[in-house]
Amino acid sequence: MKNSRTIAVGFMLFAMFFGAGNLIYPASLGMGAGENYLPAIIGFILTGVGLPVTAVIALSLSKNGATEIAGRVHPAFAVTFVSLIYLAIGPFFGIPRAANVAYEMGTAPLTGGLSSPILFVFSLIFFTIVFLISRNPSKLVDIIGQWLTPLLFLSIAALAAGSLFLPSSGSVAPGEKYGSTPFFSGFVEGYLTMDAIAGLAFGIIVITSIQQQGVTDQKQLTRQTIKAGAVTAIVLSLVYAAIGWVGVKMAPSGDFASGSLLLSSAAETMFGSAGTIILGLLVTLACFTTCVGLTVTCGQYFSKRIPKLNYLQVITIVTILSLGITNLGLNQIIKYSVPVLTFLYPITIVLVILAFIGKYFRHSRYVYRGAVAFTTVISLYEGLQVLEISIEPLTAFVEMLPFVTIGLAWVLPALAGGVLGAIIHVLMPSSSKRRREKYALSRSK
Repeated sequence: MKNSRTIAVGFMLFAMFFGAGNLIYPASLGMGAGENYLPAIIGFILTGVGLPVTAVIALSLSKNGATEIAGRVHPAFAVTFVSLIYLAIGPFFGIPRAANVAYEMGTAPLTGGLSSPILFVFSLIFFTIVFLISRNPSKLVDIIGQWLTPLLFLSIAALAAGSLFLPSSGSVAPGEKYGSTPFFSGFVEGYLTMDAIAGLAFGIIVITSIQQQGVTDQKQLTRQTIKAGAVTAIVLSLVYAAIGWVGVKMAPSGDFASGSLLLSSAAETMFGSAGTIILGLLVTLACFTTCVGLTVTCGQYFSKRIPKLNYLQVITIVTILSLGITNLGLNQIIKYSVPVLTFLYPITIVLVILAFIGKYFRHSRYVYRGAVAFTTVISLYEGLQVLEISIEPLTAFVEMLPFVTIGLAWVLPALAGGVLGAIIHVLMPSSSKRRREKYALSRSK
């Protein structure tokens, strides 16, 4: 596979990852971290870039992607969990949220504010173009990697270059959470981008794109995926660092309620009225490429899962559903989606980690089941907490767990469940033998 093609695939993956949230989070971090920006952004990059790219690489280690990885727990779990992931990051939340952000930051400022009729017209045009580009996934690398990504780069470069000419008032003192532990606070912020879930979906496109170049050997496929992932990681890291620096430079000039408001002010300060257009173009392109990537991945997954529906029929359903949910408005979409993502994300991380270290315990189903079961209990509890549904018997236990205040209460239970599964695996030699034989057979094919 030519290096130029690897770079194009890496650019495509970058564009699909880079949505509006990925634009706003680093700006907020820079604004809050101030003098402690460097350790904070390093922590952010480790999880905001490392986890998603790692998820994509994990898929290249299996023949059937996320379904195979989740299937090591149980086949029924694989179908349910993976389908929930695609629905959550696809038509039920991810796509409508991106479209709404594109409207609110890209179009609404030019049309005098938010308006339901204008949102409908915008979303109708937006999803028509998404559908047309998504119809031919084989050309996705060319369309996104070679055309849309450069436009996205130019918009980001203009914003970053303009920050060099912002008035320098010195760095502000770091906010409360970045004062004593800036690295770990940035680490958690990157984790909260939830791009690892998208990585499980986008990985299918990346692997398919590489296979279309004639790469069929499993080791070669993984090697090429790592190369493309490295391109994505480098570009994402540079972009996050540049946008975060805009936040640092703008922080002394005002008290901004969010990263989006800070970026809007920065764009206007740097370029006047043209800044609104530049930022609008940047946000719209970022959201558009993400929506295309998610539509394609949903089409590829569900057309294989439901034989009665072909790819074109699935993306038609996805775009129509996304169009309808988009018009509910951003606040309503976020309100019902956060509990679902709070539940899904820890399980996703555990499965990705197990995919990498599984060879050391021959991908024992007991280890997978123990780690996932314990994680599921905690993540389900936290999801219900978001809905303000309290389960009193669990509350006292969860509150004693380490990292509970930063949303990582599942870490110790996941480890405990995995260790318990490993013990069961060792104590059941006959099952372990059958598992080893099945594992060896699958690797030989």
